[in-house]
Amino acid sequence: MDEPQPEVRWAPLPPAPKRTGRVWLIVGLSVAALAIVGILLFFLLPRDGGPEPVGSTSPSPTATPSETPTATPTPTTTPEPTSITTAPPIGDPTIEVFRDKVSGWLNSADRGLDIVAGASGQDALPVVDSLQEDAQRLGDALPPSSIQDSWRSGVETYAQRLTALRAAVEDGSGASAAIDSARAAAADLRSLVGL
Repeated sequence: MDEPQPEVRWAPLPPAPKRTGRVWLIVGLSVAALAIVGILLFFLLPRDGGPEPVGSTSPSPTATPSETPTATPTPTTTPEPTSITTAPPIGDPTIEVFRDKVSGWLNSADRGLDIVAGASGQDALPVVDSLQEDAQRLGDALPPSSIQDSWRSGVETYAQRLTALRAAVEDGSGASAAIDSARAAAADLRSLVGL
Protein backbone atom coordinates (compact mmCIF):
# COMPACT_ATOMS: atom_id res chain seq x y z
CA MET A 1 0.00 0.00 0.00
CA ASP A 2 2.85 2.16 -0.45
CA GLU A 3 1.87 2.99 -3.99
CA PRO A 4 1.65 6.64 -4.71
CA GLN A 5 -1.84 7.93 -5.25
CA PRO A 6 -2.54 10.23 -8.20
CA GLU A 7 -3.06 13.78 -7.30
CA VAL A 8 -6.63 15.01 -7.85
CA ARG A 9 -7.07 18.44 -9.40
CA TRP A 10 -10.29 20.15 -10.23
CA ALA A 11 -10.79 21.59 -13.73
CA PRO A 12 -13.74 23.56 -15.04
CA LEU A 13 -16.16 21.68 -17.35
CA PRO A 14 -16.36 22.87 -20.96
CA PRO A 15 -19.51 24.85 -21.70
CA ALA A 16 -22.41 22.99 -23.40
CA PRO A 17 -22.83 23.81 -27.13
CA LYS A 18 -25.50 26.33 -27.93
CA ARG A 19 -28.55 24.88 -29.63
CA THR A 20 -30.44 28.03 -30.37
CA GLY A 21 -30.29 27.48 -34.15
CA ARG A 22 -31.92 24.08 -33.85
CA VAL A 23 -34.63 25.46 -31.56
CA TRP A 24 -35.45 28.28 -33.98
CA LEU A 25 -35.64 25.79 -36.87
CA ILE A 26 -38.18 23.65 -35.00
CA VAL A 27 -40.23 26.72 -34.03
CA GLY A 28 -40.18 28.05 -37.61
CA LEU A 29 -41.28 24.72 -39.13
CA SER A 30 -44.09 24.42 -36.57
CA VAL A 31 -45.36 27.91 -37.41
CA ALA A 32 -45.20 27.16 -41.16
CA ALA A 33 -47.15 23.89 -40.70
CA LEU A 34 -49.84 25.70 -38.67
CA ALA A 35 -50.08 28.42 -41.32
CA ILE A 36 -50.55 25.83 -44.09
CA VAL A 37 -53.27 24.04 -42.12
CA GLY A 38 -55.01 27.37 -41.48
CA ILE A 39 -54.91 28.33 -45.17
CA LEU A 40 -56.26 24.94 -46.24
CA LEU A 41 -59.10 25.16 -43.72
CA PHE A 42 -59.92 28.68 -44.88
CA PHE A 43 -60.24 27.62 -48.53
CA LEU A 44 -61.77 24.18 -48.11
CA LEU A 45 -64.38 24.62 -45.39
CA PRO A 46 -67.73 26.08 -46.54
CA ARG A 47 -68.69 29.45 -45.13
CA ASP A 48 -72.08 31.12 -44.73
CA GLY A 49 -74.11 27.95 -45.31
CA GLY A 50 -74.55 26.17 -48.61
CA PRO A 51 -74.60 27.82 -52.00
CA GLU A 52 -77.89 29.33 -53.08
CA PRO A 53 -79.40 28.27 -56.41
CA VAL A 54 -79.14 30.92 -59.05
CA GLY A 55 -81.66 31.28 -61.86
CA SER A 56 -80.36 30.40 -65.29
CA THR A 57 -81.31 31.91 -68.58
CA SER A 58 -81.18 28.61 -70.41
CA PRO A 59 -84.44 26.64 -70.61
CA SER A 60 -84.30 23.45 -68.64
CA PRO A 61 -87.02 21.11 -67.42
CA THR A 62 -88.02 21.54 -63.82
CA ALA A 63 -89.44 19.04 -61.40
CA THR A 64 -91.99 21.53 -60.02
CA PRO A 65 -95.21 22.18 -61.90
CA SER A 66 -95.50 25.48 -63.67
CA GLU A 67 -97.72 28.15 -62.15
CA THR A 68 -99.82 28.74 -65.25
CA PRO A 69 -100.96 25.59 -67.01
CA THR A 70 -101.19 25.76 -70.76
CA ALA A 71 -104.48 25.00 -72.44
CA THR A 72 -103.02 23.18 -75.40
CA PRO A 73 -99.88 21.17 -75.42
CA THR A 74 -97.12 22.62 -77.46
CA PRO A 75 -96.18 20.40 -80.34
CA THR A 76 -92.70 19.02 -80.11
CA THR A 77 -90.71 18.47 -83.18
CA THR A 78 -89.00 15.16 -83.54
CA PRO A 79 -85.35 15.50 -84.35
CA GLU A 80 -84.44 14.73 -87.89
CA PRO A 81 -82.23 11.66 -88.13
CA THR A 82 -78.78 12.69 -89.10
CA SER A 83 -77.15 10.72 -91.79
CA ILE A 84 -74.13 8.75 -90.71
CA THR A 85 -71.24 9.35 -92.96
CA THR A 86 -69.13 6.35 -93.67
CA ALA A 87 -65.63 6.32 -94.93
CA PRO A 88 -65.35 6.16 -98.67
CA PRO A 89 -64.48 2.75 -100.03
CA ILE A 90 -60.82 1.99 -100.06
CA GLY A 91 -59.35 2.73 -103.42
CA ASP A 92 -57.42 0.28 -105.46
CA PRO A 93 -53.79 0.50 -104.30
CA THR A 94 -51.08 0.88 -106.86
CA ILE A 95 -48.46 -1.83 -107.37
CA GLU A 96 -45.82 0.43 -105.80
CA VAL A 97 -47.88 1.04 -102.65
CA PHE A 98 -48.73 -2.64 -102.38
CA ARG A 99 -45.07 -3.61 -102.94
CA ASP A 100 -44.02 -1.33 -100.07
CA LYS A 101 -46.67 -2.89 -97.85
CA VAL A 102 -45.72 -6.54 -98.46
CA SER A 103 -41.98 -6.27 -99.12
CA GLY A 104 -41.08 -6.74 -95.44
CA TRP A 105 -42.99 -10.02 -95.21
CA LEU A 106 -41.60 -11.29 -98.51
CA ASN A 107 -38.03 -10.39 -97.53
CA SER A 108 -38.44 -12.11 -94.18
CA ALA A 109 -39.69 -15.20 -96.05
CA ASP A 110 -36.28 -15.63 -97.71
CA ARG A 111 -34.42 -15.06 -94.44
CA GLY A 112 -36.77 -17.39 -92.55
CA LEU A 113 -36.37 -20.17 -95.10
CA ASP A 114 -32.58 -19.77 -94.85
CA ILE A 115 -32.86 -20.14 -91.06
CA VAL A 116 -35.08 -23.22 -91.40
CA ALA A 117 -32.55 -24.74 -93.82
CA GLY A 118 -29.76 -24.24 -91.27
CA ALA A 119 -31.77 -25.34 -88.23
CA SER A 120 -32.48 -28.86 -87.19
CA GLY A 121 -35.68 -30.49 -85.99
CA GLN A 122 -37.68 -28.65 -83.35
CA ASP A 123 -35.51 -25.52 -83.58
CA ALA A 124 -37.02 -24.74 -86.99
CA LEU A 125 -40.68 -24.96 -85.90
CA PRO A 126 -40.97 -21.45 -84.39
CA VAL A 127 -39.49 -19.99 -87.57
CA VAL A 128 -41.97 -21.91 -89.73
CA ASP A 129 -44.79 -20.68 -87.45
CA SER A 130 -43.61 -17.11 -87.96
CA LEU A 131 -43.52 -17.64 -91.73
CA GLN A 132 -47.08 -18.99 -91.64
CA GLU A 133 -48.22 -15.90 -89.71
CA ASP A 134 -46.56 -13.73 -92.36
CA ALA A 135 -48.35 -15.74 -95.07
CA GLN A 136 -51.63 -15.00 -93.28
CA ARG A 137 -50.77 -11.29 -93.30
CA LEU A 138 -49.94 -11.49 -97.00
CA GLY A 139 -53.35 -13.06 -97.60
CA ASP A 140 -55.07 -10.31 -95.60
CA ALA A 141 -53.38 -7.52 -97.59
CA LEU A 142 -55.57 -5.90 -100.23
CA PRO A 143 -53.79 -6.30 -103.59
CA PRO A 144 -54.35 -4.13 -106.65
CA SER A 145 -57.16 -5.38 -108.84
CA SER A 146 -54.72 -5.96 -111.70
CA ILE A 147 -52.96 -8.77 -109.79
CA GLN A 148 -55.67 -9.76 -107.32
CA ASP A 149 -56.46 -13.24 -108.66
CA SER A 150 -52.85 -14.26 -109.23
CA TRP A 151 -51.87 -12.80 -105.82
CA ARG A 152 -54.57 -14.75 -103.98
CA SER A 153 -53.64 -18.02 -105.70
CA GLY A 154 -49.92 -17.35 -105.13
CA VAL A 155 -50.43 -16.68 -101.41
CA GLU A 156 -52.57 -19.81 -101.13
CA THR A 157 -49.83 -21.87 -102.81
CA TYR A 158 -47.19 -20.34 -100.51
CA ALA A 159 -49.30 -21.11 -97.42
CA GLN A 160 -49.79 -24.72 -98.56
CA ARG A 161 -46.04 -25.11 -99.12
CA LEU A 162 -45.37 -23.75 -95.62
CA THR A 163 -47.84 -26.27 -94.19
CA ALA A 164 -46.01 -29.04 -96.04
CA LEU A 165 -42.69 -27.64 -94.73
CA ARG A 166 -43.98 -27.72 -91.16
CA ALA A 167 -45.06 -31.33 -91.56
CA ALA A 168 -41.66 -32.22 -93.05
CA VAL A 169 -39.83 -30.51 -90.18
CA GLU A 170 -41.98 -32.31 -87.61
CA ASP A 171 -41.38 -35.67 -89.33
CA GLY A 172 -37.69 -34.93 -89.88
CA SER A 173 -37.79 -36.08 -93.50
CA GLY A 174 -37.68 -34.25 -96.82
CA ALA A 175 -37.30 -30.78 -95.33
CA SER A 176 -34.92 -29.58 -98.05
CA ALA A 177 -37.41 -30.33 -100.84
CA ALA A 178 -40.19 -28.59 -98.88
CA ILE A 179 -37.89 -25.59 -98.29
CA ASP A 180 -37.14 -25.37 -102.01
CA SER A 181 -40.83 -25.50 -102.96
CA ALA A 182 -41.70 -22.82 -100.35
CA ARG A 183 -38.80 -20.68 -101.60
CA ALA A 184 -40.13 -21.03 -105.19
CA ALA A 185 -43.64 -19.98 -104.09
CA ALA A 186 -42.21 -16.96 -102.25
CA ALA A 187 -40.15 -16.06 -105.34
CA ASP A 188 -43.32 -16.17 -107.47
CA LEU A 189 -44.97 -13.71 -105.07
CA ARG A 190 -41.89 -11.46 -105.14
CA SER A 191 -41.83 -11.39 -108.94
CA LEU A 192 -45.57 -10.70 -109.01
CA VAL A 193 -45.08 -7.41 -107.16
CA GLY A 194 -41.78 -6.61 -108.86
CA LEU A 195 -39.28 -7.33 -106.10
